[in-house]
Amino acid sequence: MIAPEFPEDLVWLNTDHSYRLGDLRGRFVLLDFWTYCCINCMHVVPDLKMLEERYPELVVIGVHSAKFENEMRVENIEKAVMRYGIEHPVVVDSGQTLWRTYGIRAWPSFVLIAPDGEILGRTSGEGIFSILMPIMEQLIPEYEKRGGLHRGDAVPRKAQKKASGPLSFPGKVASDGDNIFIADSNNNRVLIVSPEGRFVDVIGCGEEGYSDGEFGEARLFRPQGIAVVGDVAYIADTGNHMIRAADLRRRTLMRVAGTGRSGYPGLGGRGDEASLSSPWDLVFAGDHLYIAMAGFHQIWRMDLDGMVEPFAGSGAEGIADGPLEISRMAQPSGLTTDGKRIYFVDSESSSLRVIDGDVRTLIGRDLFYFGDIDGDFGRARLQHPLGLFYRNGSIYIADTYNHRIKKADLSERSIQTIAGTGRPGFADGASDTAAFYEPSGITFLGDSCFIADTNNHAVRIYDRRSGEVSTMRIDAKR
Repeated sequence: MIAPEFPEDLVWLNTDHSYRLGDLRGRFVLLDFWTYCCINCMHVVPDLKMLEERYPELVVIGVHSAKFENEMRVENIEKAVMRYGIEHPVVVDSGQTLWRTYGIRAWPSFVLIAPDGEILGRTSGEGIFSILMPIMEQLIPEYEKRGGLHRGDAVPRKAQKKASGPLSFPGKVASDGDNIFIADSNNNRVLIVSPEGRFVDVIGCGEEGYSDGEFGEARLFRPQGIAVVGDVAYIADTGNHMIRAADLRRRTLMRVAGTGRSGYPGLGGRGDEASLSSPWDLVFAGDHLYIAMAGFHQIWRMDLDGMVEPFAGSGAEGIADGPLEISRMAQPSGLTTDGKRIYFVDSESSSLRVIDGDVRTLIGRDLFYFGDIDGDFGRARLQHPLGLFYRNGSIYIADTYNHRIKKADLSERSIQTIAGTGRPGFADGASDTAAFYEPSGITFLGDSCFIADTNNHAVRIYDRRSGEVSTMRIDAKR
């Protein structure tokens, strides 16, 4: 079967040109159907880079077919391309035209097209490098014999933009009661600043990768959640699939859990021998560090002796309440606690949930039930929330894809917007006119709510007393 051609009116990103499959005859083409909320789609980006580097006969084209309404905006997709370091061209599949034409059913999915335009096969899920490498090793000699196989860069890339300020896509924020810890995710470091933004310290040299050691030499890879316990800041080193421990007095960073490779859900064990998968947030409660294990669709926990294990969630993606071991989750990405219960936002099901003996859903229904509705928990809707914080009987939520901050009153079982217009933007001032752009993390220090405003490369401050929103002026050394 010859691969269906691209419609001519689609928007292309990461390239100065639009392309037709006919333009790419003589090369293998791999279509990557993805959406930028999808954790599995994030995991395959390194595989795609390795395939392109290994096989100059191969052109990778991302086909962004959105799940959430917010992901349909071209400018939001551009931000995601920048955030995840995607270097190949991306075509915006408006209305899922290509999705339906190619019969795609899941994210991520892949279609391999031969140099003569014939569809060779398709697959879904992670591990595309190990799947495709032996196939390419067999196919390349075959098509070389036929003649007309081309090598080289058939699709010129555009230089990617970088954030110009001190932060780049900050993911999470935390506090030790005195200072604010900022996961400066795309600068591969954690900044420690005063509430006024004055530089205190920085964890990580800023270079992508993994290495332990002194703060100025150690490497992180797109860190997210932070939990400060005494003189130690635990860091969800998301891109490295690890938990790291920063000794704030000795100024050293070390790995305490994770092998550095994303694995499959297991039974846990010694921290440095257990495979983790995109740990996204952390919270300390009782004697354990709880981990939002987004890649496994589970909540894990680690004791301070370094043993780590699954705590809640079967590992099957979905939304199902009940006993810890059979409940289902969908990319849990934010954690908080009232000291007795663990609350979390389950981003792919757009839900607020609680672990209190078993797992219960407070807001949300299923993987495709989302929106922007305040009011009673039973009718309220969120859209891919990533952050939350418990304070005085309420949960404050970074409702990421709705570009709002919301407050869920647990006794009244009602949720209300406290800041944000619901549209992406950047504006300080009164809370009902202030604008955010995919806020992802939230914490409190006193009456000030600190917000990681991810796509604005900023930390914003919501003053609970005045209702005003301002932007933290960060005096951070690089």
